[in-house]
Amino acid sequence: MTQKISQAKYSISDLSKEFDITTRSIRFYEDQGLIFPARKGQTRVYHQRDKVRLKLILRGKRLGFSLAETGRLFELYDVDKTSATQLNTIMTLINNKKEDLKQQLEDINAILIELDDLEDNCKTTLKTLENI
Repeated sequence: MTQKISQAKYSISDLSKEFDITTRSIRFYEDQGLIFPARKGQTRVYHQRDKVRLKLILRGKRLGFSLAETGRLFELYDVDKTSATQLNTIMTLINNKKEDLKQQLEDINAILIELDDLEDNCKTTLKTLENI
């Protein structure tokens, strides 16, 4: 006798509450082709695969990956289940993201130095004005 494993099903509001995002965001990810809920009449029915993808989308956003980059990874995974291609692509994306972040950090540090100089000039000018 075989047992049928029940697949978990989620409503859009279930996922919205669990991930603390709006239902509009979830529908947007669907419109972008990143998740594919089933339909039961007008109701969207999400499965475990959609939930995992949503988690990965949000993690990718937090790490600075664009939705296009995340979608590309999903496409690679769907085509190459061995995931070697996907892992190589992820490594490339990670290296690119690290380089971008390092450049942003350098830019921020340069701006902080300029702001410190401007602040020092303002303080000096204020002292001069107070002594007049």
